[in-house]
Amino acid sequence: GRGLTVADVQRRQGLLDDLDKTFAGFEKNSSLLAGMDQFHQQVYNMITSKEAREAFDVSKESPSIRERFGDDAFSQSCLLSARLLEAGVRFATISLGGWDTHKSNFVRLRENLLPTLDGGLSALLTTLADKGLLDSTVLMVSGEFGRTPKINDKSPDGGGRDHWPRAMFVLLAGSGIRGGQAVGSSDERAMGPAADGFSPEQVASTFYHALGIDYRKEFYTSTGRPVMIVRNGSVIEQLFS
Repeated sequence: GRGLTVADVQRRQGLLDDLDKTFAGFEKNSSLLAGMDQFHQQVYNMITSKEAREAFDVSKESPSIRERFGDDAFSQSCLLSARLLEAGVRFATISLGGWDTHKSNFVRLRENLLPTLDGGLSALLTTLADKGLLDSTVLMVSGEFGRTPKINDKSPDGGGRDHWPRAMFVLLAGSGIRGGQAVGSSDERAMGPAADGFSPEQVASTFYHALGIDYRKEFYTSTGRPVMIVRNGSVIEQLFS
């Protein structure tokens, strides 16, 4: 689709304001709805602000930085993310699909997936460092799961790899994380971790820790039920040493 323009967002905001006035009487006793309205207003203010409009116009980036990024959608998303972070956006998500390589795994990795990921990601890290943003930004790269160590025979051009939840990797950088190291390893057949490995809860705890957020903090619902940021987590200390 063509996506949304600022004018589209402003028209929708006008409609929402009208609806808010209509149903205001039903919302007087709802702190949840009040909180949702507050966050919605923050989002609206952000995406319609002058700073956001400037950040989304990647043509205003210096040529020396723009030329680092390829013309593909992922690389341009990396460039846009760097500009958004520089403009004060607190969180950015970039997606790169196509890794479900049940067929043609090696061809797809060699000709498309890996060059695209390597090019965009290296340009993003370099740009964040050059802009002085890497030390205050946490970057995490992750998929959903790993791929089977055994190659299947579902295609004539080298086969594919299927879903494998027992071993995968996550890339972390920035905000005090020491680069240039691999923490942990898979066993000799890539069937699972060589030792105890690291859990998703540990990765999440480490991510929050690098952000300066206490992952052990608990929140409470209106009925007093505790909700933990991360349950049974711990920081992967090797990443910071």
